[in-house]
Amino acid sequence: MVSLTPESDMASATPTLDTDPSQKIGSRSATLFWRIRHNPQMIIGIICISIFLIPALFAPWITRRGPAELDLGTTFAEPSTANYFGTDEMGRDLFSRIVYGGRVSLQVAGIAVGIGLGVGLSTGLVAGYFGGWVDNIIMRVMDALQAFPAILLAIVIAAVLGPGLTNTMIAIGIVSIPRFSRIMRGQVLQLKEEEFIEASRALGAGDVRLIIFHILPNGLAPIIVAAAVSSAAAILTEASLSFVGLGAKPPTPSWGGMLQTGYKFLEIAPWLSIYPGLAIAITTLGLNFLGDGLRDVLDPKLKGR
Repeated sequence: MVSLTPESDMASATPTLDTDPSQKIGSRSATLFWRIRHNPQMIIGIICISIFLIPALFAPWITRRGPAELDLGTTFAEPSTANYFGTDEMGRDLFSRIVYGGRVSLQVAGIAVGIGLGVGLSTGLVAGYFGGWVDNIIMRVMDALQAFPAILLAIVIAAVLGPGLTNTMIAIGIVSIPRFSRIMRGQVLQLKEEEFIEASRALGAGDVRLIIFHILPNGLAPIIVAAAVSSAAAILTEASLSFVGLGAKPPTPSWGGMLQTGYKFLEIAPWLSIYPGLAIAITTLGLNFLGDGLRDVLDPKLKGR
C-alpha cells in the first residue's frame, strides 16, 4: 500500500498553469488552421479562385504572347496546343487575354472593395457609436444609396464619371459602401453595451481609443466575410459595365469586354464567349464559397462544434 505525504498530495492536486502566451497563440492558430482545412466550402472556394486568379499573378511567365499582340493570319483559330483557348477576331491569343484579364478583376475587386470598406467602416463606426442625429443622417444617406438596384446605380455613376477602369472601380466602391456601413453599425450597437467596453470607459479610455482598439477589432469577423462576397459582386459588376461599354477601355483585357465581343461570333467562334464566361462564373462562385467558409470558421458560435 502506497502512502501519500501531504506535500505530494498537494503537488498532485495543484493544477499547472500555462503562462506562456506563445503557446496560446500557437494553439489558436493551429485550431483556426484545422477548421479551415476541414471546411469543404473554403477548400472548394480556394480551388475555384486559384484556377484563374493565381495564373494572373504569374501572367508574364505562363503566356506565350501579350494580350494585345495581333496576328491577323490566325483569326478565329480553334483551341489547340498552339493557342490553348483559341484566338479572337484579331488573332489575339484568348488564353493570354483571360489570364491578364484576371489581373484586371483582381485590381477591381481589391480597390473597389477597399473603397467601400474604408468608407463603410468609418461611417458605420461613427453612426453606431455616437447614435442620435449623426446616426440618422448617415443611415438616411445609406438608405438613399440602397434605394436603387446596385447594378443600376453603378451604371449611372460610371456613365456620369465616364468609361474607364478607374471610374468603374470608383462606381463599384460607392455601391458597396452601404453594405459595410450597416454591418459595422450593427456590430457597434451590440459591442458598445458589452461589459469590457464599460470597464474600459471606467478606466478612462476615450471615444477614439474605444472605437479603434476595442470595438473595431471585435467587430471585424462579419466584415471579412462581407469583403469576400463583395469581391465576387465587384467582379460581376465590372464584367457587366464592360459588357455595356462603361468598363475598361480596349485593348485592356477584361472578361466582360471579351463577352461583349464574343457574343457577336457565337455561331463561328463560341469559345470567345465560353472561356470568359467560365472565368467569371468559377471565380465568383469560388469567392462566394470562400465567404461562406469564412463565416463558419470565424463564427464564435461554431467553435465548439
